[in-house]
Amino acid sequence: MVVEVLDIEPDAFGFSVIVPGFGFLRDLFPKPYKVRWSISGGYASSQDLPNIRIPGDPFFGVMGVAPSRPLLEAMRKREEDLRARGGFVLPPDPRGAVPKKEPIATEGLRTIPPRENGGNLDVRHFSPGSKIYFPVFVDGALFSLGDAHFAQGDGEVCGTAVEMRAKARLRFYVVREGARKYNINSPIFKPSDSSLRRFSWSKTLAITGFGIFNGRNESENATLSARHALLNVINILEKIGYSREQAYIIASVAIDLRLSQLVDVPNFTVTAFLPLDIFVDPPRELLELVL
Repeated sequence: MVVEVLDIEPDAFGFSVIVPGFGFLRDLFPKPYKVRWSISGGYASSQDLPNIRIPGDPFFGVMGVAPSRPLLEAMRKREEDLRARGGFVLPPDPRGAVPKKEPIATEGLRTIPPRENGGNLDVRHFSPGSKIYFPVFVDGALFSLGDAHFAQGDGEVCGTAVEMRAKARLRFYVVREGARKYNINSPIFKPSDSSLRRFSWSKTLAITGFGIFNGRNESENATLSARHALLNVINILEKIGYSREQAYIIASVAIDLRLSQLVDVPNFTVTAFLPLDIFVDPPRELLELVL
């Protein structure tokens, strides 16, 4: 099934939060923190983040179809296996489940992670002009969407983007036998042109990271390289006057993490792209590095 995103109408209010126990650097940010955004004229700004103005490219973080019963069982089994091996997995929990009806409340998977049927993919390229192709597992597909974002960096590292309410206009159609013909077993997509143009900021500072943390070197570890790059960005933002929490949220809503190389062992390179366009008045210390 193809979902074409035609239009997204943002709300006038957004928020970003750091939630204890959640996020890419959850071990380093144990306290809650909140930023409230005003959305107007294609930008999000906040009194909680002075001198920052985030251009919008709205999308829905959650898009997906229903899994079949066999696929649902396979997902639950492998996630339970991962949890037993010490992985960070949120198991089914009837408390607060929607719907509360049994056995759905007890058996239903948590919607935090994305899976083959889509779900919480958090791909910022799903803005208007994109097309997302979903393999269909049940009659009628049972498509759903939610988790509207006004803007997000690749990574959504603190756990939230510029979260908001929104209205969407979508077009649906079917490519018959498409999943079989193209061997598709998870969503694929055509990115929106607006999301691709984001890589063409007028001024960008890119910061590298390697598989090194607290003086320890790991072999071929992209996660550690991403942490290293992200912490390097946070350190820079702290130097120009932002708190550590403010810097973490800026990274989540505006900074793109990209894999630069995976072959130069033992250190993979992850690069964090910090666009200077997000600053109303770009700091002189950063401009000196890009001019």
